[in-house]
Amino acid sequence: MLRSLVRRLLRTTPRPSTASTSTAPSTPPSAPPPTAPPGRAYPGDFSGEAGSPFATPTGSVGAGEVVWAWVPFEEDHRRGKDRPALVIGADGPWLLGLPMTSQDHDLDETQERRAGRQWIDVGSGDWDRRRRRSEARLDRVVRLDPAQVRRAGGSVDRAVYDAVLVALEAVRRGEPYDDDPV
Repeated sequence: MLRSLVRRLLRTTPRPSTASTSTAPSTPPSAPPPTAPPGRAYPGDFSGEAGSPFATPTGSVGAGEVVWAWVPFEEDHRRGKDRPALVIGADGPWLLGLPMTSQDHDLDETQERRAGRQWIDVGSGDWDRRRRRSEARLDRVVRLDPAQVRRAGGSVDRAVYDAVLVALEAVRRGEPYDDDPV
């Protein structure tokens, strides 16, 4: 039933740049930009049917698990950063995941929605050393190379995972959803 709820067509919206008042560079000038790790070329964000039944952890990564992996930036897939992602399924050899953050986007919800970004609270877990509450991004499904997954970071509970799938479908349909199911 939940799999049928999760048919998504995604739109890619570039993130607006933010001006900084600091005079110091955020990275040393000699530091190279963060580039994709060696491996398969990123084929682009996923825009098809996504969402698998909740999986109990086995030898391979399953739906509902949070992993740390290379997540490419929307505006340039050759660059990105290592971040947690909630695994929601697979597309051939790729895992499908929702990028996660510990930033609370309720504080800038209007700005985020205007930019096309939508988030859902998923609680805290072992994926964050400080066990901060996290949010998963609903409007972007990224492909993750299983060979580049850095470490498993735990999993969300079944009720949260099910709420994420329902919210994914609501976002696809342009309908409201419960962004704080935990």
